[in-house]
Amino acid sequence: MTGSDAAPRIDTSRPHPARVYDWWLGGKDNYPVDEELARRILALDNTAVRGARANRRFMHRAVRTVAEAGIRQFLDIGTGIPTEPNLHQVAQGVAPQARVVYADNDPIVLRHAQALLHGSAEGSTDYVHADARDVGSLLARAEESLDFTRPVALSLVALTHYLGDEADGDDVHGMVRKYVAALAPGSCLILSQVTPDLNPEAVAKAAGAFRAGGTPFHPRSITEFQRFFEGLELLGPGVIPVTGWRPEAEDVAVQAEGVVPVYAGVARKP
Repeated sequence: MTGSDAAPRIDTSRPHPARVYDWWLGGKDNYPVDEELARRILALDNTAVRGARANRRFMHRAVRTVAEAGIRQFLDIGTGIPTEPNLHQVAQGVAPQARVVYADNDPIVLRHAQALLHGSAEGSTDYVHADARDVGSLLARAEESLDFTRPVALSLVALTHYLGDEADGDDVHGMVRKYVAALAPGSCLILSQVTPDLNPEAVAKAAGAFRAGGTPFHPRSITEFQRFFEGLELLGPGVIPVTGWRPEAEDVAVQAEGVVPVYAGVARKP
């Protein structure tokens, strides 16, 4: 496990996206301030819980897909609080020798990182405590476990809507381009993102609640989402609502309950 030697302080006075997400997934690693925001958003957007679970299932399907295609290295940024099956369990279920690096900047994720480090005997798992926006530092730490001269699957599931791309703020498209530039040909980008396209009113209200709670939140249109994949080769079925990306039985059932305002896609670096 790499990162700062000093354990960061957990701020329980304001909500954190990873802990709000944990509450939606039925987890216990959250605080009253997180639950309060999670409930407030759920009251405004009744797809929030289904969306969190749909994102998780998309990650499972996408990781299996690229592992079955031969990728044996995975970098998961914005990992969140461990929820089984975790990414390494899915990847190593296909290829026991798979190597996985997790990265997040939430101290509570760091506290639970040990749960992410029990992989297969043949493979490896590691955790990097770092901010996604500090691209150079995060990649340097990940390189201690991964070989960037060989294909890597970069997972950015349910992360980019917490990062802005305004001229005076975070350039999230530029950030993703930097990560992709560091990857070898044959690598894959796995990405999902909240969109206003599919439920504008509810998503606008949820975004307002996040921002009022001190968390930046940036839903993106399909055009903005597709920009993340510029220069890459999209795998079928392309950019699509998250429950429609190579759905399994449970995803079909969720689709029947109504739209989940999240886009998803997986693309290969030529």
